[in-house]
Amino acid sequence: MIIILKQDATQEQINLISSDMEKRGLHVQDIVGESTHMIGLAGDTTQVVDELIMRYDFVERAMKVSEPYKLSGRNFHPEDTVITIPGTDIKIGGGHFQVVAGPCSVESEEQILEIARDVKRSGAGMLRGGAFKPRSSPYSFQGMGLEGLELLKLAREKTGLPIVTELMGPEHLDIFEKDVDVIQIGARNMQNFSLLKDVGSLGKPVLLKRGNASTIEEMLMAADYLMVGGTPDVILCERGIRTFETATRNTLDLSAVPVLKKKSHLPVVVDPSHGTGYWDMVFPMSLAAVAAGADGLIIEVHNQPQCALCDGQQSITPILFDQLMGKVKKVREAIL
Repeated sequence: MIIILKQDATQEQINLISSDMEKRGLHVQDIVGESTHMIGLAGDTTQVVDELIMRYDFVERAMKVSEPYKLSGRNFHPEDTVITIPGTDIKIGGGHFQVVAGPCSVESEEQILEIARDVKRSGAGMLRGGAFKPRSSPYSFQGMGLEGLELLKLAREKTGLPIVTELMGPEHLDIFEKDVDVIQIGARNMQNFSLLKDVGSLGKPVLLKRGNASTIEEMLMAADYLMVGGTPDVILCERGIRTFETATRNTLDLSAVPVLKKKSHLPVVVDPSHGTGYWDMVFPMSLAAVAAGADGLIIEVHNQPQCALCDGQQSITPILFDQLMGKVKKVREAIL
């Protein structure tokens, strides 16, 4: 539900109605536009009937919101959200474009430091790397775990790049809260709702990947779980969905970019590495994602893809990444 206030409503009156709604167990969000002031209500609003709202003489009217997602939708937040990575001046969303790059898995100190330096030199704003790896096969490399996270921290110290890495379960919440700049929720955990609420309560930026069989609406409701939990800083990531097509690892749904930008105020990034599964498709899909209006890219980069312990076939080399960044810049200049 959205409560539209009269233009002469005072801050004291706004505080009064906000407090009243919070006492009813509703999540209240203040929405300030150029010429309007609104209050968004999320939760069970069936108890809040129009007659109750209208007893406040500073209320213009109230509207029901039909979408099941509230906090991530544009009805509650018409302006684009701009997320600033804590402790840095790096921004994403609202015209701020970022590229996150790095290996699928952290494999050694030498590997992660070399790649981090290379991708920063080419213009990446954040470093990605898997310390804990969710693998379909229990026999595949599962990541270096906490040792890998220490190496990511070392790479951040040496390069200044904020780190993005995936959280697998609640047992490492305290460590990720302390050590990770942007917490990634992978496709397999997109609807792990208890984990989403726990991660949201940390108040840190979260990169939420779309489940491989999830609708856009389901993705936005997952984002709401994070936001209800406590964080307003959610980055949506299209990383391909499962279809009948077998020519690629997944089907990269680039139409999701304009759909999400229309429905949600949150930044949207695209992962063409997982989205296609092949390194030679990363170039065209990255450029197409930029042209479609994405706020950023997340690219797998490995200095020796043929020797990678995880997803080498979809990783590009630092040299190719540098070439890609040049093309991305040209596409962005063409569409701006």
